[in-house]
Parts: sequence; C-alpha cells; structure tokens
Amino acid sequence: MKLLVIGSGGREHALAWRLAQSQRVTRVFVAPGNGGTALEDRLQNVPLTQIEELIEFARREEIAYTVVGPEAPLAAGVVDAFRAAGLRIFGPTRAAAQLESSKDFAKAFMVRHNIPTGAYQTFANAQDAHAYIDQQGAPIVIKADGLAAGKGVVVAMNLEEAHRAVDDMLSDNKLGQAGARVVIEEFLTGEEASFIVMCDGNDVLALATSQDHKRLLDGDEGPNTGGMGAYSPAPIITPALHNRIMREVVHPTLQGMARDGHPFTGFLYAGLMIGDGPDATRPLKVLEFNCRMGDPETQPIMMRFRGDLATVFEHAVNGTLEKADVQWDRRTALGVVLASAGYPAAPRTGDPVSGVPAATEDCVVFHAGTVLEDQVLRTAGGRVLCVTALGDSVKRAQAVAYKAVQQIQFEGRQYRSDIGWRALPSAEANT
Repeated sequence: MKLLVIGSGGREHALAWRLAQSQRVTRVFVAPGNGGTALEDRLQNVPLTQIEELIEFARREEIAYTVVGPEAPLAAGVVDAFRAAGLRIFGPTRAAAQLESSKDFAKAFMVRHNIPTGAYQTFANAQDAHAYIDQQGAPIVIKADGLAAGKGVVVAMNLEEAHRAVDDMLSDNKLGQAGARVVIEEFLTGEEASFIVMCDGNDVLALATSQDHKRLLDGDEGPNTGGMGAYSPAPIITPALHNRIMREVVHPTLQGMARDGHPFTGFLYAGLMIGDGPDATRPLKVLEFNCRMGDPETQPIMMRFRGDLATVFEHAVNGTLEKADVQWDRRTALGVVLASAGYPAAPRTGDPVSGVPAATEDCVVFHAGTVLEDQVLRTAGGRVLCVTALGDSVKRAQAVAYKAVQQIQFEGRQYRSDIGWRALPSAEANT
C-alpha cells in the first residue's frame, strides 16, 4: 500500500522512515518533505501544501491513509476535508485541534473538566495585561493565544521581560493574528516531560515517554526554542506516575472532548510539569496540549519503536486501536538537534551541509530544515538536523550521537552538548 505523510520537519522524516520499513508499504509520499526525505529509499517528496491539492493527490495515487505531522494543517481543517472526501486520515478535526491552536480554549477546557493546570488569565488589551502582570509579579509566563511556530511562549523571569513580551504581541503585533490575544499563566516549577498517546475516538495507546530540552544553551540557559534535543524513555515518569497521568489527564481530556461534541482522534501530546515528592502525591500539571507528535521527541520515540507502524496507524484510522501491537526497544534513544546560525530569533538559511553520516542500526540523522538543491544539501530552517542514537544507557546513547554530530559541518551550526543530562545520576551529569 501507499501512504502519505503531510509535513516537512524532523517529525515527518522520522514517521515516514519508520512507516516505510513495513513490508506492506510500497511507498511513502511526504508532502512537501525535506532534503532528508528526498534522499531516502521508498520515500518520495511531493511539492504540495494546499488541502485540495493533497486530496486530489491522495485520490489519484490511491493512498491507503494519510498521517498529518504538523499543527498548521490540522488547524486549517485538513482532517475534516479529507473525511468529507471519503479519504482515511489520522489526526484531529479542526474543532478538536483547538486544544493546540488556541491556548485560551485549552486552558478554559482544562478548568471546565478539572484537568490540573496552572492559574491563568487571557487578555486582548495590553493595558489590562500589564496591570495583571504588575499584580502577579515575576517569574510569569506569557503565551500567544494562537499558533506561532514555536515563538509564542515567553518565560519571563522578571517584570521587564514580561511587559516587553506583552508589548511585542499585543501592541507591536510581532506575531500577527496569533498574538492578538495573550494567555498569562503562573510560573510552575519542577521537571518537564512529554506524554504522547494515539487516540481513535474510543481507545487510547500510550507511546514511549520522552523529554525534550527547550532552551538553546547548555544547562537550560538562553532563549526558548522549538526543542534542541530529546530522549526516551523519561525516567521521571515511573509506572505509578504513568498511571496517574492516564487517570488524571489523558482520560479526562478525551472524555471532556467527547462531552463537548469534539471526539478526539489523532495524537494527543500533554506537556507536563512534574513537581517534587512521592509519585502518588507529587504535583502534576499540564503546561500545554499539542494535537500532534512532538518534534524532536518523535525522533527518539521512532528509534525505539519495534513492530509494524503502518499496521498501528491502520488500526487507528479504522477505530480498532485496541488491537494494535506495540513494543519498544529497551535501550535509551537520544536525539541532538543541530540548529542554524541565528536560531531561534533569525535563522540563516542556504548554508551547505556536509559530512552527514549514513544511517546505521544505532544512529540515524533525521532532517528538518534542509533542502536538496542540485544534489547539494543546504540549510532551509532553524532546526536543521536531529542526530538520533540508541544506547544501553543515556551515556552510551550520548557517545554515539555526539560522535556523529562531530562529523557534520555547516557554517554557524549550533547544538547543545548536554542533551539527556536530566536522565543521568547527579554525579554523572556534573562530569
């Protein structure tokens, strides 16, 4: 069978790469894809982004089903359009995708359905937002209400930063319509983790746990980014905590969406803040919902996946997810992002990329912001590559990944040298 993956990032490369390994799959089309998917056997880029063009392509090529990678097509209603055309597709409807496309919708939903989250207020008026910040104090979190391509969250450690973020979004319109309203949230402390499940409208399949690194620089310093690396599993999510997350977050979310008239299908990603204490009582709050897999979390998760991913997705689109068979490699998978010069504020593109090592059983370089021009690989976005490796421990996965990182060259490359540090015993993390 032939499949279609919509998107052009590292997440889509990893999903398409794993789907193509199914013996039942003859070809995976990636729309529009990137330089890495252009080079993969059994993957084929198609230069399409418009929903009607994608529907016509899926019909013409007799695509068995489509998997949606990024958030923008979901918010634009690609799932609704495909279903109306009688085509099978995995993802949430436009209404359900509001859990990600509107921070205000998500926070109001969580409060309404008693899902643990931080206190918040939403503002469209800058003066009111400034007054609220002065009342609450810092640190405090400012979020654009809409989709802002990873640039809509400011963790303000002082009042000056907070007020500047409000001015940027509400007064100076730097994020356009996405920042026409802002959600101001309390600052939560603890350790972040990513919890991702697949949903078919009735049943839920939890994927391997993961944790990413949002800050640009080592030691979680510098500006927030879309993610500078990730690893799986996340040791902080113990079996007991896993059960709590399913009971307190995932099931209430899916039940709430159904009660509100928006049954949820697709990936549900809960970004969590986990406080200190015994697993049975430690604070657990939802920072955000995404309606797709995370990037760069997808890359290590797909490295650990064992089985036939194409069949798992087939069950998901058929509403038979309870029959899916999923197994995970017991080893740690760790991904290191190589970002372009100027990222995240002003990424530079067009730099030639060299030295990308060939994939091995234990190390795969997934592409994100790359393009293949006249057989020359060039940077084409902020996050360029994610070097992803398997190892019997976090240390060994790090060693394999960073050895490959050293082989890759492009002007102005940026990467962190401490991906996975939270998963190391404290003595090792400091060595």
